[in-house]
Amino acid sequence: MRAPAPHPADAATRAELRRAVVHLLVTCIVLALLVVPLVRELPLGSTSRIGLFAWLLVVLALYWLYAGLGYQAVLLVQLVLFSAAAVLLTTKVALVIAGVERLTILRVTARWLILTGAMLALVNLGWMLLALTRKPPPR
Repeated sequence: MRAPAPHPADAATRAELRRAVVHLLVTCIVLALLVVPLVRELPLGSTSRIGLFAWLLVVLALYWLYAGLGYQAVLLVQLVLFSAAAVLLTTKVALVIAGVERLTILRVTARWLILTGAMLALVNLGWMLLALTRKPPPR
């Protein structure tokens, strides 16, 4: 397991920032190319699949925060968005088990929260790349 980053992206050196950008980019690519198709193929209902994915994103956001892979404020907002989506979807699954199947608004809201969190991941990566190009070399 990787040791926690000494500081987030806003206080990182050029080398730390470069490593964080590569690590975050690889993580996002693996998530998009391997994990999303795998979750889609699971023999579960739509809400259960999205809920599983949301909980995975919560764990991933916690890891990104722990490893210092970005700006702390953005990572915290991502964590809140993914956590809210996971709670909504877990609630929806519990309601379906209890016999209430008409609250699709929970799933729709959770999807929007996940998409917003994903957009924040791209913004975080973009800011890190921008900071990498603008950061002066050490003297």
